[in-house]
Parts: sequence; C-alpha cells; structure tokens
Amino acid sequence: MDVQTLLGRVRAGEADRAIARAMQISRTTVKKYRTWFAAEGFVTCDPMPTLSELHERLQAIFGDSNPPQNQSSIASYRDEIQRWLEQGLRPRIIFQKLNVRPGFTASESAVYRLCQKVKASQPPEVFVRLETAPGQVAQVDFGEVRALFDPATQTLRRAWAFTMVLAWSRHQFVEFVFDQSLRTWLLCHQHAFEFFGGAPKRIVLDNLKAAIIRAYTRDHDVEVTRAYAECAEHYGFLIDPCLPAHPRHKGKVERGGVRYVQQSFVPLLEPNTSIGEANVQVRQWVLAKAGLRTHGTTHQVPLTRFAQTEQAALLPLPRTAYDPAVWKPVKLHRDGHVVFEKAFYSVPCRFVGQILWLRAGLREIRLFSSGFQLITTHPRATQAGERLTQLDHLPPEKIRGLTASRDLCRAEAQDIGPATTQVITELLESRPVDKMRTALRVLHLADTYTPVRLEAACARGVAFGDVSLVTLKRILAEGLDVLTLPLPIPPRNESFVFVRPPEELAQAVSGGAPWN
Repeated sequence: MDVQTLLGRVRAGEADRAIARAMQISRTTVKKYRTWFAAEGFVTCDPMPTLSELHERLQAIFGDSNPPQNQSSIASYRDEIQRWLEQGLRPRIIFQKLNVRPGFTASESAVYRLCQKVKASQPPEVFVRLETAPGQVAQVDFGEVRALFDPATQTLRRAWAFTMVLAWSRHQFVEFVFDQSLRTWLLCHQHAFEFFGGAPKRIVLDNLKAAIIRAYTRDHDVEVTRAYAECAEHYGFLIDPCLPAHPRHKGKVERGGVRYVQQSFVPLLEPNTSIGEANVQVRQWVLAKAGLRTHGTTHQVPLTRFAQTEQAALLPLPRTAYDPAVWKPVKLHRDGHVVFEKAFYSVPCRFVGQILWLRAGLREIRLFSSGFQLITTHPRATQAGERLTQLDHLPPEKIRGLTASRDLCRAEAQDIGPATTQVITELLESRPVDKMRTALRVLHLADTYTPVRLEAACARGVAFGDVSLVTLKRILAEGLDVLTLPLPIPPRNESFVFVRPPEELAQAVSGGAPWN
C-alpha cells in the first residue's frame, strides 16, 4: 500500500469509504491511518512528507508490525532442505527422502511450505540475456504435440515437434516426428540446415539421449554420441549442451520456438491430420506467419532479419552429401555375423566373440574393430532377416559345404577324372537317400591325398564294384590306389546247350520220372 497516496487523499478531504474503495483497502485501515496522520500533524503540515519520511516514521514508532508466525514442525530440517534445493531437488523428492527417516511425521504439504519459505528468503537470481552475432548460434529442442496420423500404421501416434531457432534473427525450422531417436535427430538437423541454406557455428541443445552420453558434472566433461560428433564435423558446427536442469540456457527455443508452435500452430491442425500434411502446413506457416510477425523481443521481423543479414553469416553447406550414420557396438557371434536392425552382416571369423563398432549409413554398413580400424563393409540390408555374407569371412573348411550344389560337384569331379565323375554321378543319383554330403566328402579326399590318387582310388572301386566312401578311404589309406588293376577277363566265344532234352526236365518237375 502507498502510504503517501493515502495521506494525499486524506489531505484532499476524501471520505474513508471513497478512499477504501479507490485503494482497495478496508475502511478500518483508512481510519487508523487518518488518526495517525492527525496525531503526527501530517494533515496540515507544509510541505507534505515524502514517502521515505513516512516509512522512517512508521518504522521508528511501530517497528516490525508483521504478526508472529507459527513455527514449522520441520524447522530443524531447514538447513538440510536448503542444501537439497540448491542441488536442484524438488519438494516431492525432498519429502520422500525425509519420510523414510525414523520419527519423521510431517506431511508433504509441510515440506512444500518450508521449501517455499526457504526459496523466498534467498535473494532472487539475476539473469543476463545473451545476444549473439548473426550466424553464431542456433538452439534446438523437442516439444510434444498432439497425436498425428501415421499412414504406415493407419493409427494416431504420439508426435513431437523438432524446432531449431536461429538466435539472432529468431527465424526457425519445425518438423514433426514420431520419435526422438538418434537417426531422427540427425535427419532433423540435416533438414534444418538445408532449409536455412547453411549451418550455424554453434548448436545449443538439451542433454537428450540421442546426442549426449554424459552431461556436464563437477567431475566430468560432457560426452557426446559418436554419430552426433560426426554430424558436427561434417557441417562444421560446435556442440554446446546446456547444464543439467538449466532450460533457461536455451530460452529462445523453449519459449519462442517450441511453446510458440504448440500454442499458435498446433491448434490450427484438423483432427486426424497426417504427419506429412502437418509438416507441409507448418513449413508454410513458418514462412507466411511466424517468420513475418514482429518478434516481441527484437521488435523486428525474423524472416527479414534472416534474409538481409543472418543467412549470409551461416556456414556454407558441404559439397559432399551428409550420410546420417548411426554408431552401435555389436558382438560377432559364432556364426560369423553381427546383427543390426534384424539383418545379419558377416565379419572375418578371427573376430568371433569380440565387441566391434558398427556404423550404419543410409546405404552402407561399415564394421570397425574396438580400436576403430575398418574391417569390412556391406551394402545395407533392405529387409529384416536378410543375410549378407562374404565367403572370405568364413573358415575355409566351411566354405565348400556352404556353396555346394549338384552341378558344382559334377564339375569338380570332371576336373579330377572320369572315374571320379562316375562315382560322384552314382552318389548324386542314388535313391531314396540323398548322398550329396557323401559326394562332398569323396571330393574332399582330393585335398588330403591329391586329385591323382583320388582318381586312381575311384577307378579301383569301380573295377571291384564298390564305390562306398569307406572303401575309397581304405584304398587311399592303405595305398592300394597305386597297385595295378587286374586285367578284365575276356568273354569266351563258346555256345552252350542243355545236355538233356526239355521233356525230361518237365517229367522230373511233374513227378513222372526221377532227375539225377
């Protein structure tokens, strides 16, 4: 209440009721002050006392006139609560920490009231508004919006607005997305830089998981994801995360970006708007509405400031296209493949059991050792379950079985010789059991005993009418393949006739005559 204004109205002769109505105080209060003014001679003195003189006189006579306050039931915890508040803990968390202590019986409301008193007793924090040069800084953030229609799933899905605000001009880029994944985060940056026609020199961001592995602490420096660091290196900007629990460090995107989109654009969307339609509309809205408004802080038009000054100050876009790659640690399994997004990629078998680094670009998969030495590359799989295998990554002894086919078996047998070809053909045409595996094992004997000896062993097996795998292995193991094959017995040029006539045989069969 302004005591000097009250004194002026009393000196002007206004009634207590009129003064109380105008100053929104009770008539009892007006009457008490009128009595005090008269006793001090302030009603008729000249000149009228100043406001500071009135307050000094009130303090000298009445002192601290505030009524006595009730003592909080948890006043003994005040210092501890103050320390927790300085650490950023909220009243509910403070209550939970105190409530587990023996003998603590206060309510959550009591803790909340004491927290408010502690905060009120502290001097207000002074903030300094940072203004940057054109092209120096952009602030980015995600903000949740209403559900949007997803054509892929034919359902309404929870959506977020990715917003990037250029700190000097306040021009902004907005894109609606269905997740805050690392790939989405990188693609949104790419789209924003293409929209602006350049990149700022520094990006101020929150400590979201897609970008920051570990935030600033008293003991540790910030640690960013490898994929986001790769994005920063490609475009040339610096990554500048806010301190934890300090959203004011990116207030331009918090209030003038995300909140402005939530309050001024999202309500304009029709029900069941698809995410594609929403992105088209928000792009038009940024250029035709948000970019042409007079900004409340700069008192200038963002799009005009951007076009006239800030656009030219941005870093130029790189000549090479950006590949928004994701990095992920993967383990090489015993089958010689790593798994990424339900697809399988081969790696040389000597790395089995090791943790490797996988870099997934839009079209290419690269695999690195734990020391980030490139091991191999693959084209990116186009569907789940796809298996991309390079044969030289597999153990040599496993390749024959993986690539085997009947035609290849016949071709390999023909390269060895005719006897081997005959044996392999008989095995492949065997019924009803499929003997292709046996044929492969026969051909594998050439690696142990040479193709020449295998051909000789097959020739010997054919000559004796036994081409089983066991026989061929015994021939080779005992060295029988080097022995000369016996000459075939030539057929005799003789004709044979029955010694007895057929009638005699018929009688013996029918029991008519004995057969000796």
